[in-house]
Amino acid sequence: MKKYVKKATALLAAVTMVSSLTACGGDAPSANGGDTSVDAPAAETPNTEGETTVADAAQTAAGDPFMKFAEPVEIHIGQQAYPTLKFPDGDTNEDNVYTRYLKDNFNIEVVVDWSAATGNDYTQKVNLCIASNTLPDGMQCGRKEMLAAAKSDLLYDFTELFPQYASPQVRAIMDSGDGSAYEYSMYNGKQVCTVGVDVAASGESMVNIRQDWLDELGLDAPETLDDIEAIAKAFKEKKPAGDATIPIAGPDKNNTCYTNFLQAGVSSCGFEPVFAAYDAYPGYWVEGDDGNIVYGTNTENSRKAFERLASWYAEGLIDPEMGVRDQADEQINAGNVGMYFCAWWKIGYGITDAYRNDPTANWQSYVVKSEDGKWNTREQCPVASYCIFNKNISEDVAKAGLIINNVWVRDENKLTTEYGANTSIYWYPLRNSMGALDECEVTYDALMQVLNGEKTAEDFNRGTDDAYKLLYNDCVTVTDCVQGYEAGSNNLGIENFDVDNTNFPRLYSILAGVKPSALNRPDKSVYSACYSQTDTMEAKWANLETAEKEMALRIITGKDDISAFDAFVEKWNNEGGSEITAEVQAQAK
Repeated sequence: MKKYVKKATALLAAVTMVSSLTACGGDAPSANGGDTSVDAPAAETPNTEGETTVADAAQTAAGDPFMKFAEPVEIHIGQQAYPTLKFPDGDTNEDNVYTRYLKDNFNIEVVVDWSAATGNDYTQKVNLCIASNTLPDGMQCGRKEMLAAAKSDLLYDFTELFPQYASPQVRAIMDSGDGSAYEYSMYNGKQVCTVGVDVAASGESMVNIRQDWLDELGLDAPETLDDIEAIAKAFKEKKPAGDATIPIAGPDKNNTCYTNFLQAGVSSCGFEPVFAAYDAYPGYWVEGDDGNIVYGTNTENSRKAFERLASWYAEGLIDPEMGVRDQADEQINAGNVGMYFCAWWKIGYGITDAYRNDPTANWQSYVVKSEDGKWNTREQCPVASYCIFNKNISEDVAKAGLIINNVWVRDENKLTTEYGANTSIYWYPLRNSMGALDECEVTYDALMQVLNGEKTAEDFNRGTDDAYKLLYNDCVTVTDCVQGYEAGSNNLGIENFDVDNTNFPRLYSILAGVKPSALNRPDKSVYSACYSQTDTMEAKWANLETAEKEMALRIITGKDDISAFDAFVEKWNNEGGSEITAEVQAQAK
């Protein structure tokens, strides 16, 4: 984990520098989350599921992170809806394997007050709740929305409760990376939300490619943008999927060409690696040639990347319906796409139907390098998601929110296999994705050691308080999911996997999607100098962000030529960008 701790420590320093902007200064909870004032746990009685029952409501202050309430506790939430992810027959947002698990084992009743389609619809609903002061008990949101709600004094103060009721495993994950995750949950010295600590690999976008198409055409795996362009041209000419062939997928209407410093991870089917190959990091605050912080979108290198993408689109190498298509994944699952860019998870979790529809669809992941053979990549903020809670909820409801998070972290294996094999993880209420920063790389190394016969699964049995919460189960199940592997070869294709195995999405994501970053580390890793809004941003960023999204899409799709980039930069500076840049620079100094 050392390779990430140093980066996270530097990032924490950057966060501290901008604390006066984000108002998230003040002392964070102690690194181990301890609280010496907490009483000894109450006497507990195991129930049939192995959980614990609190005998008396008065004992709920004891600090048991997995207690079952004596009386039902209702928690009202806003929920993201995923149109392409279907429930088993009879299940709904409010009544599914996850909500029943919480009710049966912890006496927590989840009530969905409203739901909205993931993406713009959900974000608009969250913003409306904040603007109208109508927050449900709890809901997921991004950092920008969390800060807006905190500034309006709408959020519950978890400062005292979190150290008592967050499980040891949750605290261990929060502590990974020098505990910088705590800083992101703070506002004015108070802990006002729960956060998801995402694995570092989620900020590193790769090119995913149909290896079977490469093999069919006798092509080598790509390294540089020139290689990707040549392969895309071959796909266009040879049409492996017939007339429906899309050489390179692009973002759909719910995604952008790249994420910015206020967003988590990378864009699904976005173009972050293309920009990074030009040493460009649009949407991030980066060091310019003169040593001052500049906005990465407005650099000459970004301009060059936009020109390259526009030429690809004009030549028919990028999906002609990018930016307007409802779901880019539909084309990937249908077997029509040859390449797309994204982080490790999407090669397994996001496109499982692609393998079921075509058992020969051998998607593999590769690093994208610059012309001089360097792997440059942006790195994400260590906190990737937020759950906020209405300041007026009762203490029991607040405890329920923490327990829901504890349960997901501890029981994710059980909930996604034994209990919820046919239900997507995204339907879990108030789900924060939580993992140690180097979880993906550690897991890849462990799985390969098991497959190569160097270690057994029991060598990785570290107990339920370990920050690597899925490691043991991954090692136990990999030999069932992976078949016909030649020990020592270190080569795995789709033919080695049981696609119907309940652990397939995760194991394929790790063994195929994480492989490039597990075997190589970047030559240049770029963090944003700021992951929060300045004072001027709060008034002017929304318009600047909208204008940037439109500029990027219009240039790439040929609606505007590259001169629109220069016009955008001038307009951006004149309409608040210069003031914002000065604020970020002042804090960085």
